[in-house]
Amino acid sequence: MSGAESLPEPLSVAAHLERTLGLVEPLPGVRVPLDDALGAVLAEDLHARLAVPPFDASAMDGYAVRADDVAHATPERPVRLDVVADLAAAPESPAPAGVFRLGPGQAARIMTGAPVPDGCDAVVPVERTSTRRFVAGATTRERTVAVHALGRTHIRRRGEDVEPGDLIARAGAVLTPRLVSAAASIGHGDLPVHRAPRVVVLSTGSELVPARTAGTGDGTRPDDPGPGQIPDSNSFLLAACARDAGAVVDRVGAVPDTPDALYAALEAAARDADLLVTSGGVSAGAFDVVKEVLLGGDDAVSDVQLVAVGMQPGKPQALARWRGVPWIAVPGNPVAAFVSFEAFVRPAIGRLRGLADPARPLVERVAAEGWRSPPGREQFVPVVHTPQGQVVPAAVRKPGGGSGSHLVSSLARADAVAVVGADVDEVRPGDTVRVMVIA
Repeated sequence: MSGAESLPEPLSVAAHLERTLGLVEPLPGVRVPLDDALGAVLAEDLHARLAVPPFDASAMDGYAVRADDVAHATPERPVRLDVVADLAAAPESPAPAGVFRLGPGQAARIMTGAPVPDGCDAVVPVERTSTRRFVAGATTRERTVAVHALGRTHIRRRGEDVEPGDLIARAGAVLTPRLVSAAASIGHGDLPVHRAPRVVVLSTGSELVPARTAGTGDGTRPDDPGPGQIPDSNSFLLAACARDAGAVVDRVGAVPDTPDALYAALEAAARDADLLVTSGGVSAGAFDVVKEVLLGGDDAVSDVQLVAVGMQPGKPQALARWRGVPWIAVPGNPVAAFVSFEAFVRPAIGRLRGLADPARPLVERVAAEGWRSPPGREQFVPVVHTPQGQVVPAAVRKPGGGSGSHLVSSLARADAVAVVGADVDEVRPGDTVRVMVIA
């Protein structure tokens, strides 16, 4: 939908999330080698090319035998067999299975992982034989071996774990170290994955100045922010969050509150971006430059949605496209920017990455302390876990104060965000709350 949209009633968080996800779609798939696949998202279902195990193999260091030969062996009445071969897990010659057949009364010394020969239907661990243990590097010296007991068969059968064609993982799965290992085991050296999204992050505000560095080494250092100035922290916050969400990020930094400056920044950013994320300038102030550009009627802007969302903090939100590139604009207060990222931007990045379920899961925790919540608005409260596994508000200067959008200290301490329903006006000690675990 082109043009601006104003809604008389606040949107629910779920409704705004649905609109946000409507701006984006999974990026195209590319093939990458396994070394580069960690953290990427499968673009296609992953099926096995090979059986696992690929052949009948020994599960123990011991002796390959015919089970009938030693079925009645005991330590008091062992069964003696002729040792006819040495079978290693990495033989210098082709695997012996099929090369010779183990005959009655015969045994072959075999190592864990080695293919079992034809005729073998059991492996006796070396500890249950007269040999007791193998010496590294030694080849067979004994011509016979006494088997003291059979026990289990200790053979890993071909395909008992995976058969060729089996489904191992669905498209949308994140490639963990375990899944990368499984892909190698089933015959894949590279995988089809969604390309990592390129996200450009910038902050708006003429009051923003770069974060101060440590100094020049000669005893001098940059000046502190002047009157009315504050360090630009949001661009670092949102850029780090986007990287954590799996994006490749270009942090532009602060842009002055003028339409021309924002226009120029967006023009440069949109050339290579899959998603634009800005903070600030979407509220009701006289110098809210993002809102001014969104409503300015420029042909570069489309699909504009300036909305109030029924959440606290983070009520003013905006969505649009800049020259076709999805643009998510969040409020400028740090906590509001952070919870807006978690509620809307992270799921959008997840959708671009191809995740099957792009939002963080909500889990239940017990509140150790109580706090007030605004009726009719879904509340997002940075919280920290206690040693007992309960949660308390993370703000250090506002006891029981919930989610003030300027309280940077709450973000530094928080390891979760409590999400309180719009129908709740107070969280009491002992109440169960839903939380997003963020650390």
